Order: sequence, then C-alpha cells, then structure tokens
Amino acid sequence: MPDWKDLFTTRDRRFYPDVVTPLARDTTYTASRDPTDTSGLNSTNAESLQAKGVAGAHATTQLTLDELRAEVEQGVIVSGHDSSYDRKAKIINRAIQDIGMGSYQWGLFVLCGFGWIADNLWLQGVALTLTPLSKEFGISETDSRFATCALFVGLIIGASFWGIASDAIGRRPAFNCTLFLCGAFGLAAGGAPNWVGTCALYSCLGLGVGGNMPVDAAIFCECLPPDSGNILSALATWWSVGTLIASMLAWAFIPNFSCADAATCTRADNWGWRYLVLSLGAVTFLMFLCRFFLFTYYESPKFLVARNRQDEAVAAVQGIARKNRTTTWLTEEVLNEIGGHAEEEQAKAKSTTEIITGSFERFSYQQILPLFASKRLGFSTILIWFCWTCIGMGYTLFNAFLPQYLGANSSTYETYRNYAITAVCGIPGPFLSWAMVDIPYIGRKGTMAISTCITAVLLFCFTATKDPNVQLVCSALESFFQMMMYGVLYAYTPEVFPAPNRGTATGIASCLNRIAGLMAPIIGIYASENPVAPIYAAGGLLLAAFVAMVFMPIETRGKQTV
Repeated sequence: MPDWKDLFTTRDRRFYPDVVTPLARDTTYTASRDPTDTSGLNSTNAESLQAKGVAGAHATTQLTLDELRAEVEQGVIVSGHDSSYDRKAKIINRAIQDIGMGSYQWGLFVLCGFGWIADNLWLQGVALTLTPLSKEFGISETDSRFATCALFVGLIIGASFWGIASDAIGRRPAFNCTLFLCGAFGLAAGGAPNWVGTCALYSCLGLGVGGNMPVDAAIFCECLPPDSGNILSALATWWSVGTLIASMLAWAFIPNFSCADAATCTRADNWGWRYLVLSLGAVTFLMFLCRFFLFTYYESPKFLVARNRQDEAVAAVQGIARKNRTTTWLTEEVLNEIGGHAEEEQAKAKSTTEIITGSFERFSYQQILPLFASKRLGFSTILIWFCWTCIGMGYTLFNAFLPQYLGANSSTYETYRNYAITAVCGIPGPFLSWAMVDIPYIGRKGTMAISTCITAVLLFCFTATKDPNVQLVCSALESFFQMMMYGVLYAYTPEVFPAPNRGTATGIASCLNRIAGLMAPIIGIYASENPVAPIYAAGGLLLAAFVAMVFMPIETRGKQTV
C-alpha cells in the first residue's frame, strides 16, 4: 500500500531480478527457433528458461541482442531521429511489447479512465446545476452560465500547469494530485453559501479536473505495448460514463428536491443541486482513494530515460513485468550497450534552492521548441492545437447548455430524463472508434474526420425542429458520434508527440480547448438573442476542425510512439 509521501515521490529503484531473462548474444539464435530448445544458449540463459518454463522464456526466444540492435538501427533510419533518447525509447517500446498487455495496463485503463470520468462528470454536472442555481441565488438563467465560465478558468490553469508539470517533475505527482483536488473542492462546493462562493469553488475544483486528461493520456500511451495502441480510443468510453453518472444523479435529485418557483425559492427548498454536487464530489474522491491505495503506478519509463534516470526506467519496466506475471530482458546493460551511457550525475549535491530553481527552468519555451523541430511535426502541432480549440468551443456551446436547450420545450423531469438518455447513447461511440482506427485507409485520421463531420451535421439538424422527440434523437446521435470523435482525438494527440514533450504538447492542447470553452458561455450570453445561434456556431466550428483533420500529415496507425 502506498505511503502518503508517494503522492509526490517519483523515484523508484526497486529492481526485480526474478523477472529478468537475459538476452541471448548468439546471432544464430533467432525468433524462428523452437522456444523449447535451449541448445546453443549460454548456461545462464538455459537455466533461466528451464526454471521459468516456455511462457517465461517468451521474450528471450523472440530476440537476441544483435537482433535488437539491428531493429533499433532500422527504427532510427526510418524516423530520422538518432539520439540516445530515441534509441532507448525504441528499446523500451520493444521491452513493453514483449511483456505484452496484462493486468498492469488494464489496471491503468481503469484508473486513467477515472480521469476521463471526472472531466465530463464535472463539466456536465455544473451544466446540470445552472437552472436551480439561478432560482436559489436570484440570477437569470443566462447569467447562470457564468458558473461554467468559472469552472473553465480552473480548467485552463489546471490543464496548463499539470501538462507541463508532468514533463518537468514526473507523471506520478499529477496522476495522484488531480483527482484529490477536484474531489476535495467538489465536496466543498456542495456547501457553498452564495453565488460568488459557488463560482469560486467551481474554479478551484477545475484546477484538478483540468489536469486529468492530458496527463492520463500520456501515462496510458507510454505504458501500452505498441501493437495495442488502439485501446487508447476506448478510454473515451469513460468520458461517456462520467456524463451518465452526472445525468442519472441529476435526474434523481434535481426534479425532486428543487424549487418550482424562483420568487419563493430558498436554500432549504433547493437542495437538489447540492445533493448532486456532494454526490459528484464523493464519487471523485472515492476514485482518488482507489487510484492511490489500490494500485502501484510506476513512473513512466520514457520520462525517466528523458531525465537520464535510466536505472529507474529499468526498474519501472521490471515492475510492469512483475505485475503482469511475466518476464523481461531489459537491464541497464542493454540500454547502455545499444542506446549509449547515461550522463553521470553531478558529485556535488544540490541545495534546495538549486533544485527549486532547476524545476522552474523546465517550465520554459525549451519544452515547446521541440514540437516544431521539423516542418511535418510543426504543421501537425498547429493543426492539432487548432482542432482542440475549435472542438473546445463547439462542444461547450452545445453540450454545456444542453439541459437548457432541452428544457425550452420540456418539463423539468423530461429534461433530465432526456439528458440521461443522451448520455447512455454516447457510451458505445468509443467502441466503434476502437474498431475503426486500425482499418487500412481509414486509421486514426479517417475515423476522427468522419465522426467530426457527422457530429457537425447533427448539430444543424437539432435546430431544424422544436419537437422534443426529434431533438432527443438528434442529441442522442450527436452524443454517439461526438464520443467517437473524442475517443480518437484523445488517442491520436499523445501518439503524435515525443515523450519528453508529450505532457507539454497535450497540456497546451487541453489548455487551448479550455480557453475556447471559456469563451463559449460568454458568446452564448452576449453574442445573440437568437437561442439557436450558439448551436449554429458549434456546428461551424466542428466543420472547421473536420477540414483541419483531413490535412493532418501524420497517421499514427501501426506506428510506435517515442
């Protein structure tokens, strides 16, 4: 069970020699060899295979040191990047590939999914409280949208800080802190005394929520075997689960425990939104406790290699093998022999001031410049950030105020019921994207572009009628294809960027998404008296994102992340 100090600890040098099966050095020992035949191996390898059995010998029978060196050299030639980090990242990719998909990765799938749940749990949860907030605190429903603005202020700061912090100080602190912050402040928001206090606490919980998705995407991406990368698309399923939880709780509490009339509304008669927020806070804090106490997360091996902490990187990979009940051939000697020796640590100990100063120096433009190291990567970076910006505003213009759009032609009960139905329809979307992202000639880009285009068209269809049943069909289909779009976007984004700057790149993308989302309620409040104008704007923004996706130069299907 983790110690509380593990909340911030990133170093881990616990090695597991019992899971290590050394690589063979005999070049005649190839992958085509019978795995039960130990002839030709040195005595250490033969004894290891006999002791562990065929299953434990899988990695060794697949690869020799010379074959690994040739594979890395070929990868360097193909990628055009030849540095110590690039070589070691490819070695780690192969080591994780040989370990395979196991209990460690599936555990991360669930626990990183908690971050997805929390993100939409609170985005939709705040949207669901707007109407009862306006009644209790005596503000108009239009002005109540400033609560969403307050949340997005926190999301912007959180996405910026935690994305860059994950590259500067490690993935583990962000992984542990984000859910804690949004759970603690979420519980506090349930007791907010007034309108200003509610908005302030929404902003504070946004500090934690904002960091979940960019950090968790990087974490899961860097621990997946390369041939299982399409599972990243399935993470968006948890996003739909967050919407479902928020909508179901809102359906249970708000129609039954809310004021009917704003003129006579008091706090004692309007506990529905507080029950909702307290429940969401409790769910989030429970997810933090599960993440912290029930699972041991090893710091990202690629992050550690990028920081010249390769002993910890090796220990992390060995820990993953141990969790998966298998073996690995990765040792420091293999990394040194093929990737080059790590820089020696300075003999002189650094003072506390120097450590703090060094940490802040990492939060600089030097983290961003590598994202434009080549024209192809730079163009991809710009297009990805553009898509995140357009989708951030378009999504929020429609979904953050969907209860108000649905409520214009329905009773309170029907509004929250229809919202719950819409949430349920979004859950299968990521599974379809999971199936499509590895189809030749479609891949990540094609799946993302198709689903984005259909989502935009459905937004325009939503405005064509005031029939609540037709609007329910349109919003349900929009939810399905929207979850497809997000499923691929969140998988594709971290795959494009190299690990040393992946957290920064995804953090900036998430930050731009939140800034655009912050603009959405302001546009909805001031831009037009026409209630459907924001929905038209949302459709146009998604169409712009669709065009950008078509021109993205990098397709990550079948390629290793570095």
